[in-house]
Amino acid sequence: MYQRILIATDGSELSEKAVQSGLELARLCGASAVALKVVPRYPRSYFEGGAAVDPAEIKRVEAQWSEAALAMVGAIKTRARADGVAVKPVVVKSDLIAEAVIAAAKKHDCDLIVMASHGRKGIKRLLLGSETQHVLTHSHIPVLVLR
Repeated sequence: MYQRILIATDGSELSEKAVQSGLELARLCGASAVALKVVPRYPRSYFEGGAAVDPAEIKRVEAQWSEAALAMVGAIKTRARADGVAVKPVVVKSDLIAEAVIAAAKKHDCDLIVMASHGRKGIKRLLLGSETQHVLTHSHIPVLVLR
């Protein structure tokens, strides 16, 4: 059925359920998986929430975010190995999360994307739109959305 499944995570509780379901599906299909975490870049303009910040501080924070993301997808790989599922951990830096998910699925020749229905809540979700909705409407690869 599926050969390679991209499992997108943001570390939220709902996303964790999607990771579990994606790994179980991979196990049942005998598929491999790509565990993806998209890391946003540090906000650089005043309107994005950051005033003039020292470039060294930006670099340090972005490195810290990347390390945390690598640990997150690495933990997914370790957990999946116990169930016999091969997982490639991938971290991508991008402010365009949905586009990064779609691009990673294409790059890694995935035939299914698994992700949670939403990661943000409240007004922030309304203002920014839904990354999952964007993936659903723009991906040519099938998307399994979990709630």
